[in-house]
Amino acid sequence: MHASLRRATRTLAEAAAEGLDMASALAGGGLGAWAGYTNSPESWSGDWRLAFAGGFAVVAAAAVNSLAELFLKPLRRLLGRARSTTRSRGGGHTAPGAPATLDEGLAQVVAGTEDDAAVRAASAAWRVDQGENFLRDVDRWRGYEDGEASFYLAPGVWLHYRSEKDRYGNAEPRFTLLTGDGDQAVAISGMEQIRHHLAARAAGLSVAPACHGEEITDGAGQLKSANA
Repeated sequence: MHASLRRATRTLAEAAAEGLDMASALAGGGLGAWAGYTNSPESWSGDWRLAFAGGFAVVAAAAVNSLAELFLKPLRRLLGRARSTTRSRGGGHTAPGAPATLDEGLAQVVAGTEDDAAVRAASAAWRVDQGENFLRDVDRWRGYEDGEASFYLAPGVWLHYRSEKDRYGNAEPRFTLLTGDGDQAVAISGMEQIRHHLAARAAGLSVAPACHGEEITDGAGQLKSANA
C-alpha cells in the first residue's frame, strides 16, 4: 500500500510539473497579448494591432516559460531521483578493496562507470515505460564506460540509452532502438513504438525509422549491442 501511495504521489507531482510548464506558457502568452494590444498605437487598424499583440504574445510566452523552467528543472531532477532504482546486494553496496596499482584502480572505475550507466538508464526508463514493469529492471541493462547503456529486447534488437545536454546545460536522457542489421536508429519515447517495431520485424515487414533518428556507434564505428 505504501508503494502504491508513493507511486501515486510521484505521478501527481509529475503531472503538476507538466501542468505548471504549460500554465506558464499560457500565462505568458496571455499577458503578452494583452500588453501588446494595449500598448500598440491606437492609430493602427484593428488587424495590425492584433498582429502586433500576437507577436508580443509569442515572445512573452517563450520568456515566461524559460523563466519557469529554471524552477521546474530542479523539481524534475528530484522526481527522477525518487524513481531511482536500487540494487540489492546482500543488504547494501560494498566498494571493492583499495587498488594496489593504477591499472587495477582504472579497472575498478571502469566497472563502476558501467554499473552507473546501467542504473541511470533504468532510472530514466520511466520516460518510455511508465508502467515501470519492464525497462526499469536494472539487471537487464548493460552499461558502457562512456556512460551509455543498452537493453536487449530480442535477437538483433536493443534499446540504447545516452544523455545529451539541453539548452540549460542539464543532462537529458535519449532512448533509441538499434538493430544488428545496420538500420538507422529510431528515437523511442513510448512502449508502443517498441512493440510496433518488434511486431513489424516478426512479420518480416520493414519499418521506416523516425526522421530525427540518428545512428549510434561506438569508437570503432559499429552499432553498440548488449553483446559488445
